[in-house]
Amino acid sequence: MKILRVIASTNPKGGGPIEGIRQLQEPLVRMGHLVDIVCCDALDAPWLNQLGAINIYACGPGRSGYGYAPLLLPWLKANVSNYDVVIVHGIWQYHSFAAWRALAGGKTPYFVFTHGMLDPWFKRTYPLKHLKKWLYWPWAEYRVLRDAQSVIFTCEEERILARESFWLYRCQETVTSYGTATPPESSAELAGNFLDEYPELRGKRLFLFLSRIHEKKGCDLLIDAFSQVASSDQSLHLVIAGPDQTGWRAKLQAQALALGIADRITWPGMLEGDMKWGAYHSAEVFCLPSHQENFGIVVAEALGCGKPVLISNKVNIWREIETDGAGFVNEDTVEGTVAGLRQWLATTNEQKIDMTLSAKACFEARYKIDKVAENLIRIISNK
Repeated sequence: MKILRVIASTNPKGGGPIEGIRQLQEPLVRMGHLVDIVCCDALDAPWLNQLGAINIYACGPGRSGYGYAPLLLPWLKANVSNYDVVIVHGIWQYHSFAAWRALAGGKTPYFVFTHGMLDPWFKRTYPLKHLKKWLYWPWAEYRVLRDAQSVIFTCEEERILARESFWLYRCQETVTSYGTATPPESSAELAGNFLDEYPELRGKRLFLFLSRIHEKKGCDLLIDAFSQVASSDQSLHLVIAGPDQTGWRAKLQAQALALGIADRITWPGMLEGDMKWGAYHSAEVFCLPSHQENFGIVVAEALGCGKPVLISNKVNIWREIETDGAGFVNEDTVEGTVAGLRQWLATTNEQKIDMTLSAKACFEARYKIDKVAENLIRIISNK
C-alpha cells in the first residue's frame, strides 16, 4: 500500500505527534508499505534529515502561525492519485484544509488524526482563541473531519472529549492504539552516559519530567509539589527536560527559587537520542501532571523503560495506566500532584519492583509500535 502522510511540520520540537510519525515509519515499511510525507517545512529545514530514510516533500516555508504554504495544494492535487490512502496529522493549520480541498469527493480516501486538538481544555483555557476558531470552524475544520473516511482517535477518552468542543460536529469515528518503538535495552550504559553528562545527578533519586515546557503540561504544579516533599529525603532531585516553546522556563525557575528548591532541579533542555533514553533509565519514576494530554508518547516511552508513571487524570490514557497498575493517577492540581509524589515515596521496594514489571507489561500489551502499525493498517484497509 502507498500511504501519504500530510503534516504541518516535521520539527521534533512539535512533541509527541512528530515522534509518533517517526516511530511508525519503520514498522509500516517493514510490513511492505511505502510511506511518504508532505509538509509545510522549508526545503532547507535542518530537521528534515532527522526522520531517516523517508521521502519528504517540503512545500514551505509555511507563513504565519497558520502555516500557509501556497505550494502545498498544487502538490497535493498533482500527486494524491499516486497513493492508495492519505493520512492527515493534526488540524487548525493550513495543511489539513489543503488536504480537504485536494481530496474531498475524490477517489483517494483520507483519514485524520486530530492528536488531541479538539480537547475542550483549549476551549476553557483560551476562550478568545476558541471564539476565533469558531469563525472558520464551519468552513474549514468541520468539513475536513466530516468528509474524512474516518477520524482516528488514539484512545477512547480522546474520542469522548472531542465531541465537547463544538456543537457543529459530525464525523466517522475510529479508536486505535498509539505508541512508540521498544526503547534501547542497554539501560546501564545509557544511564551512565547521561550521568557522565550531568555528574551532579549521580547518587540522586531522580523524578523525571520530559516533555515540552508548556502551561498545559503542569510544570508549575510539579515544582510546587516537589517543594512539599523534597525535605523528606535530601537525595530527591527533579529533572525538568524539554524545549521551552513559550518562554515559560524563566518564570518556573523563579518559582523554584522562591520555594527554596532551585538547587534541587536540573534543566537540561530538550533531550534526544541516547541522552533522552539515559534520562529515563536514570530516573526512578516519571512525572507528567498535565492539564491536557491527548495520549502522551513520553508516558509510553517511560513505560517501555520499565518506569512507573505519576500522571494526572487529564492524560487520556490514565484509565489504562490505573488498570495495569503501572503508576499512580491523581487530579491535575497541586494537591493531586503532591499526592502522587507521596504515594511513590511511600511505596516499598517490593511494590516498586512489581510496578516496574507492570509498566513493562503495560507497554508491551498496549503501546508497542508494531501493534500500533498493525491496527492502523487494519483501519485504513477497510476503507
